[in-house]
Amino acid sequence: MNALEIRNLTRHFGDFTLDSLNLTLPGGCILGLIGENGAGKSTTIRLILGMLRPDGGTVTILGRDNRDNLALTKQDIGVVLDEVGIPECMTPKQVGRVMADVFTRWDAKTYGGLLERFSLPENKKFKEFSRGMKMKLGLAVALSHQAKLLILDEATSGLDPVVRDEVVSILSEFTRDESHSILISSHIVSDLEKLCDYVAFLHRGKLLLCEEKDMLLSEYGILHCRPEDLPETGVLHKKLSPYGAEAIVRRDAVKPGTALSPISMEELFVFMSKEAK
Repeated sequence: MNALEIRNLTRHFGDFTLDSLNLTLPGGCILGLIGENGAGKSTTIRLILGMLRPDGGTVTILGRDNRDNLALTKQDIGVVLDEVGIPECMTPKQVGRVMADVFTRWDAKTYGGLLERFSLPENKKFKEFSRGMKMKLGLAVALSHQAKLLILDEATSGLDPVVRDEVVSILSEFTRDESHSILISSHIVSDLEKLCDYVAFLHRGKLLLCEEKDMLLSEYGILHCRPEDLPETGVLHKKLSPYGAEAIVRRDAVKPGTALSPISMEELFVFMSKEAK
């Protein structure tokens, strides 16, 4: 069963439109939603969670339409948004007591273990936490009620490199269970490149690409050549200048022995975003 299916999802905001988005997250996988600020990542997540009403399209979460019995569906979802929605006056210990009444499968032992692993003081008020500590508390809550799907919106943004690496490790551990899946959005492409099985590129509300990450990195490269030497097929995107041509190409579209530079997710996204303007 797919963890998430999005079909023709559309939402209009003044001069911005999330335009007929189609995405599938297979069970047991991690999908990275990549895009610059304002690309539509947070809008997509809020539509998935029922925080916004779509103008068109459907969202299916773990086999259920997200408009049907959302309270039941949310028992299976762990959510961490860019702003962790915990009252500033509460301590982690108090948060645990509240969540035990919210989630039917709340696991106090798991929660306590995560607080210890994250070095989060049980009796310190949330308002006194750093951004990194706040994000780690949000993750501790999301990981403590036996969720099958994690939905994370910019969960690594603003964190220092050490904390970001720790978060990436924890998320990788979560998906060792094949019944667990993650949708994570970020504009920090390097984090998602380490973590994700699939990547989806959003730019100005449009989906530019959604592919398996390893396939993209192995099948595409960067070709530097004269414009007249560009292959006739297999060119994903190209950029011409007075100095020659730079193109993202399929490796099987160029002549054997042609030198290609390897491509990273960040290079691929930046290249495609520029071409899409």
